[in-house]
Amino acid sequence: MTWALIVGSLVACGTSQRAPVNDVARAHSNTRMPTDAPRASGTLAGMPGTPSPQQSYRSRWVAASWNEVPGWQNDELQDAWNAWVQNCERPGPLFAPLCKDVRQLMLGNDEDRRVWMVSHLQPYRVEALDGATDGLLTSYYEPLLDASATQRPGFDVPLYAPPEGLAQLRGSGRAWFSRQEIETNSQARDALRGHEVAWLSDPIDALVLHIQGSGRLRMANPDGTVRIVRLAFAGSNEQPYQSVGRWLLDRGLIRDASWPGIKAWIASTQTSNPRLVQDMLWSNPRYVFFREELRSAAESDLGPRGAQGVPLTSGRSIAVDKDSIPYGTPVWLASAGTNANLQRLVFAQDTGSAIVGAVRADYFAGTGPEAGDFAGRMKQSLRLWVLWPR
Repeated sequence: MTWALIVGSLVACGTSQRAPVNDVARAHSNTRMPTDAPRASGTLAGMPGTPSPQQSYRSRWVAASWNEVPGWQNDELQDAWNAWVQNCERPGPLFAPLCKDVRQLMLGNDEDRRVWMVSHLQPYRVEALDGATDGLLTSYYEPLLDASATQRPGFDVPLYAPPEGLAQLRGSGRAWFSRQEIETNSQARDALRGHEVAWLSDPIDALVLHIQGSGRLRMANPDGTVRIVRLAFAGSNEQPYQSVGRWLLDRGLIRDASWPGIKAWIASTQTSNPRLVQDMLWSNPRYVFFREELRSAAESDLGPRGAQGVPLTSGRSIAVDKDSIPYGTPVWLASAGTNANLQRLVFAQDTGSAIVGAVRADYFAGTGPEAGDFAGRMKQSLRLWVLWPR
């Protein structure tokens, strides 16, 4: 028996009528919500575990019909299903029962998968607590950079593992040295001596790697071969993140605050006013520390692991505010702008210090320069629907 017949028997004729494409009308006020669904109250009842009555969340979820989910019949789901299989490494108690079907549907087709989704998942429109449905989509990526295992001419910008005692700062409200102090303060430099994990040629590349939080390094071996080293986030100095783009805009130095625009300004300023470029770098006090992440040969092509603990999938993983959408949740993303028109199934698998709010997501674009160009230009409107187990 095919999957279409199996799941079709569960939903009967309920899926025979196709939903209109790009129909984003709001749910009717008389939409009925299952008793175990997340309430439109700001507390995500139905989350894995029982939320504390005192715990506050940043979103509310409003039940919607599949007809309201834009483009859900047109997405090519194979890549999404690969991401879902990765998601099933750490699915959480509410999504774990779906994983057997998810794995079996790897052998199905997109029609099988859509029929199954309608049968097993209820869409909820994500709103801010004030009812706002429109938010912001940005993007991030995994840099691929040339590096050296030792300091040598042309490679004198260090990347560090965490210094001793750094873990004790997390949650304490205290911060370690700022980015500027790490580069200029003798006490900070002494604490980091011997913690170098690699050396880069460009401090701008180091800043990009700190902002992205993970990356791959091309390391030359003495015999001339090249090995790829993966670096993962291992902690920060607990300083607040400040946008270098905002710093440049506030001073009237640029009009285009995308990464391509910032890099163009750096290229034109580095020779004439290197101190100004240095001040720009120091304007972001947050500093990230790394650890080498060992992968098996079978995992070598997978993306970095996000905060959920599973490998990210290019174009199918997003970073979210975990107080708005729990990790591991399948999410329908709709975003239109000059950079891309996206209507697709993605998964909440990561977070970031700048990703705060209900309708807010950071879209994982992949690895390398092409992904970096895409991510650097992405800043456009966003709507989200969580897809919750029925």
